[in-house]
Amino acid sequence: MAGGLKKVGVPIFILVGAVVLAIVMAMSRPEPEKKEVETPKFLVDAAPIEFNNVDFLVYAQGPVQPKNRTMLSTQVSGKVVSIADNFIEGGFFNKGDVLVELEAVDYETDLLLAEAELARAQAALEEEIARGRVAEKEWSSFNSGAPPELGLRKPQLAREQANLKAAQANFQRAKRNLERTKIRAPYDGLVKSRNVDLGQFIPLGGQIGEVFATDVAEVRLPLTDDDVAFIGNVREEQPRVTLSADVAGKRHFWEGRLVRDEAVLDENRRVIYGVVEVTDPYRLNDSTGASADFTPLKFGRFVSAEISGVQMNDIVKLPRFVLRLDGTVLTVDENSEIQINQVDVVRTDEDFVYIGGGLERNHDVVLSAVSNPYDGMPVRTLDEPPSESDSSSAVKAQVNANEVN
Repeated sequence: MAGGLKKVGVPIFILVGAVVLAIVMAMSRPEPEKKEVETPKFLVDAAPIEFNNVDFLVYAQGPVQPKNRTMLSTQVSGKVVSIADNFIEGGFFNKGDVLVELEAVDYETDLLLAEAELARAQAALEEEIARGRVAEKEWSSFNSGAPPELGLRKPQLAREQANLKAAQANFQRAKRNLERTKIRAPYDGLVKSRNVDLGQFIPLGGQIGEVFATDVAEVRLPLTDDDVAFIGNVREEQPRVTLSADVAGKRHFWEGRLVRDEAVLDENRRVIYGVVEVTDPYRLNDSTGASADFTPLKFGRFVSAEISGVQMNDIVKLPRFVLRLDGTVLTVDENSEIQINQVDVVRTDEDFVYIGGGLERNHDVVLSAVSNPYDGMPVRTLDEPPSESDSSSAVKAQVNANEVN
């Protein structure tokens, strides 16, 4: 019995002793040092905010067309007997050049007849004047009173004077009709199309071709209300416009002026058209010798336009992606903390946003993405040295990456 208790009690005693020893050792162990956990700062890319004076540009596109175009027509009828060599599609001409000549024989005859009628009327008037003088002398020799108008042949004189005026008018008309057999160019220009040929009979008012004036070219540019707001007063300022187009694989440029707008909105597109004028687009009147290297701004070409708009002061120009969907911009203040700024957007284009207010001069704008930002969020910029916690976090990240590899 005693032996059995001894066999059972020894292991229990050993177990209890081990537990007591473990408790004593645990209680005698020094407490671990407590360290405050420091959250690493979020790394952002930031750049200084720059306030500048900005000259805004407005972009548009449109076709080149002549300022003046004319459908030439005849003022008399007749057969075509002569056509100028330069009266062909694409031919250039000067003001007053004879482009088409009609048969003039009948009009020369009419002029001779009108000239003869004029001479006859002039002679009849002179004869009537002489008769009036004779009648006045005869009346004076027989009567002492005032002679009547009929006695002095004044009605007959008025009739002959009227006949003379009618003869003069017929002569002038015949002279003009003869001159109109030669159809002359109304201005310096080029031929768009020709509708006549030799031997063809042209009726009165018949169209012989269409011509374009080459002194001034126009470009109609569609402008929105926002575009107009950044252009200013067109009619007073006439902003400078740079036109450009690719010709034979090379970009060419031309200078013009936005001289007016058409003052009426297009009902379909809801835009207003501005008109750009380019002087001497074909450089035909250039006496400086620079025309050899000049590429003509041909009618019908589709060009891009860059319009010089208004200037605004203290504008911040930033990449468009910096502007958040809620109209705010993130900045970093002098304490390296995030600030969420509600900004005044003046204008946006494909690449940039122009801000007129809402940003501090001593802040840096955040150029990188920040998830769930809040005011006062601590961050570290690329040019700021990392703290110990940031360095240890970077080392741990590198160790983990090596273990994975």
